[in-house]
Amino acid sequence: MQFWQALPFTHPDEMMELAPVCEEAGFEGIMLADHLFAPEHYDSRYPYDASGEPPFDAETPFPECFATIAALSQVTTRLRFLVNVYILPLRHPIEIAKDLSTAAIFSKNRTVLGFGAGWLREEFEIMGVPFARRGERMDEQIPIIQRLLAGEVVEARGEFYEFEALRMRPTPTAKVPMWVGGMNKAALRRAGQFGDGWTGAGTTFEQTVELLEELRVQRKRFGRENEPFDCLIPLTEPLPPEKMGRLIELGMTGTVSWPLSFQLPPNPTLEDKKAKLRELGETMIRPVNG
Repeated sequence: MQFWQALPFTHPDEMMELAPVCEEAGFEGIMLADHLFAPEHYDSRYPYDASGEPPFDAETPFPECFATIAALSQVTTRLRFLVNVYILPLRHPIEIAKDLSTAAIFSKNRTVLGFGAGWLREEFEIMGVPFARRGERMDEQIPIIQRLLAGEVVEARGEFYEFEALRMRPTPTAKVPMWVGGMNKAALRRAGQFGDGWTGAGTTFEQTVELLEELRVQRKRFGRENEPFDCLIPLTEPLPPEKMGRLIELGMTGTVSWPLSFQLPPNPTLEDKKAKLRELGETMIRPVNG
């Protein structure tokens, strides 16, 4: 079982010290979050909390994901890095492929791209990118990114992207996994059609069973049921071994330790955070993975 530590909302200086502790504790990898900025005023509602309020504010740090991966990979040797989730339709696919490739190269193939459509309409508007039909743009982006990362000559003649033949260098020496984030029907279809994995935003046992069953349906629909596929499930409730076994049976390959700011009292020190990570290694990871 993979255990990933979510490290969003953390200052970059602390990330550089926490990443090696995550590795020592036995985590598979670190999860990062993506936003370009926090608009001073917005009406969009965060879709993963009943309150509609996001778990961050204007002072929350969001260092650029791929630069962060390149930096953290230099102070670790095994740890993997997942962007969960990168707002794909906010950027051009050539730009994404270049940045992702660079992170994968510097991390020695320890980078995973988790991506989604984004929910903050105002972020798109400020950047001059249409918010409408962003899912359809993603469907056009994904094959472009995958082919560029593979080192192919690529040209585009689509509805949203059109450019002449080009090739990108350098490219990673191994495939960069692309995991689809999101729990709606379009995201699950996209995962079945294009993804090397899927990642959620927090679900109960019953919700997770439904999602994993639908992912199986979608993967079979596109003839990809026998290909390797990761399912990273952030659970919102503790589960007994028999229920965890059922999820693993259905395709769950990993779970998530929630951000440290959710697990510790207000204003924890860096040493408090390190101690919590070591505790999680002893109490959560080692009983399962040894």
